[in-house]
Amino acid sequence: MPEPSRLRLRLCCLRRLRLRLCCLRRLRLRLCRLRRLRLRLCRLRRLRLRLCRLRRLRHQRLEGILMQRVGVVGAAGRMGRAVCEAVAADPTLDLVAAVDPMHAGSELRRIAAVESNLVLSAGPEALSEAGVEVVVDFTVAAAVRANLAFAAEHGIHAVVGTTGLSDDDLTRIAASFTTSSCLIAANFAIGAVLMMRFAELAAPWFETAEIIELHHDAKVDAPSGTARRTAEQMAAASSDWAADPTTDHVLGGTRGGEGAGGIPIHSVRLRGLFAHQEVLLGTAGQTLSIRHDTYDRTCYMPGVVLAVKRVAERPGLTLGLEPLLDLG
Repeated sequence: MPEPSRLRLRLCCLRRLRLRLCCLRRLRLRLCRLRRLRLRLCRLRRLRLRLCRLRRLRHQRLEGILMQRVGVVGAAGRMGRAVCEAVAADPTLDLVAAVDPMHAGSELRRIAAVESNLVLSAGPEALSEAGVEVVVDFTVAAAVRANLAFAAEHGIHAVVGTTGLSDDDLTRIAASFTTSSCLIAANFAIGAVLMMRFAELAAPWFETAEIIELHHDAKVDAPSGTARRTAEQMAAASSDWAADPTTDHVLGGTRGGEGAGGIPIHSVRLRGLFAHQEVLLGTAGQTLSIRHDTYDRTCYMPGVVLAVKRVAERPGLTLGLEPLLDLG
């Protein structure tokens, strides 16, 4: 190839490279502008959130409404996230603290669907620092013991949805809450509370009963706290239960576990389920089935919010949601 042709080819290549560089510079400038716009949007969202809070506070002050300051322990868990969202959505509650040692330092809005600038804390000390009036705890029994001791010591009301606490635990908790109140419930779904109450009312009219509880395969304890509580209420309502007629146990454990009053409890763990319970009662010529089904954690939130708002009305320790629903 002649020398002039090679030079022309090189010039063409250089021009193309120059054009590409220009395009890349323009794209870079556009990206910088987009980043700046994104930052401005984030700032505007934060300002909007603050304005909304200020307006809500002003409106409530004008109407004489005092917001309850609420903290959530185990805020990054599945129930904790749902509680945070329910508290944040209620106009009379103010979510001011979120605690979860496994996610300390994380922004709450990245974990739950909550427009909040809260950052998750490692320990319960954040509750007193934020001026929490009511703490909600759906963690495990070992953590609940320490968290409730802290709440009682600092005069913070507590709402607990954790099962696995022993009678000794409940005695200690009742003795420790002298300046504040504590409510512990096996189930915050109002339908489940009504199911337990219906079973209790029916118990004196039947001689035999069995409880079947069904849960998702991620639940590690059995039977459920709701099933145990149901048996306790039924046994308290009636002590006249027929003995189990089974004498030949071909397979061990097929008659289930023995709950209060000798009422058999059967546990099912199955993928695809969420939380379900059926109480079967029988007498001569008739049976009665009482069943409750839950399909999502949102079913617990009305009960949790009710407990948060009314826990301070009942001094000391309250077991179950029934007293708040005027069911006993």
